[in-house]
Amino acid sequence: MAKISFCGISGSGMSSLAQILKLSGNIVQGSDRNFDLGRDTKNRLALEKAGISIFPQDGSGIDESIDFVCASTAVEDSIADIKVAKEKGVRIITRPELLAKTFHGYKYGIAVGGTSGKTTTTAMIGFILDKAGYKPCMINGGLLRDYEGQYAIPNIIYNNGDICVAEADESNGSIDLYNPYVAVINNISADHKSLSELRELFQHLSDRTAERVIINDDYDLCRTITHKNRPLTFSLQNPQADFYASQITPIAGGVCYNFCGKHFSLNLIGAFNVANALSAIATCSVFGVDKLRAAEILQDFHGTKRRLEVIGQKNNITVIDDFAHNPDKVKASVSALRQYDGRLIIMFQPHGFGPMRSLGKEIMAEFAANMGSDDILIMPEIFFVGGTVTKDISSADFINYVHTLGKKEAYFAANKDEAKEKILSLVKPNDRIVIMGARDNSLTDLCYEILEKL
Repeated sequence: MAKISFCGISGSGMSSLAQILKLSGNIVQGSDRNFDLGRDTKNRLALEKAGISIFPQDGSGIDESIDFVCASTAVEDSIADIKVAKEKGVRIITRPELLAKTFHGYKYGIAVGGTSGKTTTTAMIGFILDKAGYKPCMINGGLLRDYEGQYAIPNIIYNNGDICVAEADESNGSIDLYNPYVAVINNISADHKSLSELRELFQHLSDRTAERVIINDDYDLCRTITHKNRPLTFSLQNPQADFYASQITPIAGGVCYNFCGKHFSLNLIGAFNVANALSAIATCSVFGVDKLRAAEILQDFHGTKRRLEVIGQKNNITVIDDFAHNPDKVKASVSALRQYDGRLIIMFQPHGFGPMRSLGKEIMAEFAANMGSDDILIMPEIFFVGGTVTKDISSADFINYVHTLGKKEAYFAANKDEAKEKILSLVKPNDRIVIMGARDNSLTDLCYEILEKL
């Protein structure tokens, strides 16, 4: 048993790991600047209810009784908890390092990688294994709708078994910390790193994988990944892949598809979610789960929150919450939404000046290419949570850029409140309002505020 303090505990990745370690018998506490600012109150109350003590992020919770402090990669050295830990000689480890240590404590580790779809695929694998009786531990970045009420924050599945399923994040290179039994590579596309860097990271992951690698045959770079055992492939395009789905058709509230001569459905929209399902089915097959049984189990899966999640409907207007924030995710979400009737009003809040500097134009290109001529795009200023950063770009610059691509129905808003008022001034019956973006937990609250005002 260890005594652990999490600095930045409200984050989805941090809170999931904190809960797993608490349930494993450790003493867990934490702090978060959002709590100090009166934000994320729901998360604070949930963690406290789970027996996790919350301290102000002023160093007061750090003393010599702490075995180590786990710091989010977004936390700066200037934060009081970190400064006090260093002064008192308390060991500091990063969240990726602690997750890898926890992951390797299980006999069979499943590392889910790829630049898109990691959260949903991780959840699907955990759900299949759990419902099939394999007693997995699953550590995720998203909130599982099927496990609400079971855990303080439902971004985990906890069982006392020998399988651990976890997202392997390539954005900060922490994927290099994993030596999995099974590795999943959902896709390789532009994100926080260059394609050549990403390909190298995933090949190294494959080299360290003991048993099997699952790859998406629909991505050229994925097909270049090698392994000592032949990779298992899944595809929506190649009938020769090991796991192939066809006749993908949108239905109310989801999608249906054919797999191995049988008809299945998902409670999730978009062909990309069928690909995620194939990825999960392939992974679970390595552990002996029959592929048709796995597809049947997924028909009862309701996804993770903030992934094209319908928040509610009022006056024939639908409000949708979505996590899309890179070019591939934006393309997948918008193209999936366009398969259904109704104009789209999308508020996209970009996060991080660095990511927008490198990927902003590509993101705008996907909006321009995939939105309809009457669809509306609204962008508040780039989301910023603190720290030292060069603020030399603005959402206004990207709105101007998307205008040059022919998307005229696009507007800049100074902040989320201004964006909300713009949405409410433009919306009409049959519209779908989509609040899109990452990192900012208040975006879901904004969805409910808009729904209330309709």
